[in-house]
Amino acid sequence: MIVDRSCFLRGRTRTGVLLIHGLGGTPAEMVHLGRSLYGTGAHVLCCQLAGHCGTEEQLAGTGWRDWYASAEAALTRLSESCDTVIVGGLSMGAVLAARLAREEPERVQGLVLLAPTLRYDGWAMPRFSFLLRGLVHLPFGRRYRFREQEPFGIKDPRIRRWVQKSLTTPGNLDAGLEATPALAIREMWRLVADMRGTLPEIRQDTLLIHAREDDVASLRNAFHFQRHLGGRVETLVLEDSYHIITVDRQRQVVNRRVADFVRQFGDRDLAPLSVAPEMAADNDAGGLRDAV
Repeated sequence: MIVDRSCFLRGRTRTGVLLIHGLGGTPAEMVHLGRSLYGTGAHVLCCQLAGHCGTEEQLAGTGWRDWYASAEAALTRLSESCDTVIVGGLSMGAVLAARLAREEPERVQGLVLLAPTLRYDGWAMPRFSFLLRGLVHLPFGRRYRFREQEPFGIKDPRIRRWVQKSLTTPGNLDAGLEATPALAIREMWRLVADMRGTLPEIRQDTLLIHAREDDVASLRNAFHFQRHLGGRVETLVLEDSYHIITVDRQRQVVNRRVADFVRQFGDRDLAPLSVAPEMAADNDAGGLRDAV
């Protein structure tokens, strides 16, 4: 049975932020950002996608529609406490966030895309990775495991060491899975295919943040969103981070920019970003949150 590691931080305003982690990741990669946003008074829900925070087999047993259903259910839960909701995601979670904005324009007022990933074309990706699209249709390819490797999406050496230790410790899921099944990657491609050609339909104001040195997904991914989204897009390119920008060296820059963006949506009670007070959380993602 998969343990629920989602984290709901109940704020004091009617503004809410839904944060969606990436493929093979956990809510912990979003909690540092969530804790900062909670410090402004917003409700924050770091959701957990179906099949995640379990085994590789459990992840491979789910598909993108299951992941989207998890995000949609989280949006419904957050909307019960909020009049204004901003949805954000990291990596594949950003693609799910964009789909929520497309499908739920009445419930999603703003969009935050953090290192959005349409293709794995970063500088650290294996040279043969482009062959995987064909291999997943073969029995051998379907059994392939895309193993996490240096630098694990992290430029900060201290956080990277923590991630590496977590990934190699049996039973420790704080940093996600050691390897992502090929079937899960195929499902991500199917999600991307579902979004193809529809970005102009997304008209919400959007904040887009991506690292220039992203080791997993190059800046071309961000530029594609920037060119094709139908609403106003604010773009920030980070100069000292890799892929997991929510916990890497410039995480505080990310926190401030996202908080500034959220405050644009008009809740007078939202405070400037400061050190977050003690959290009133339904669950605790722990682990990576404490490492940063």
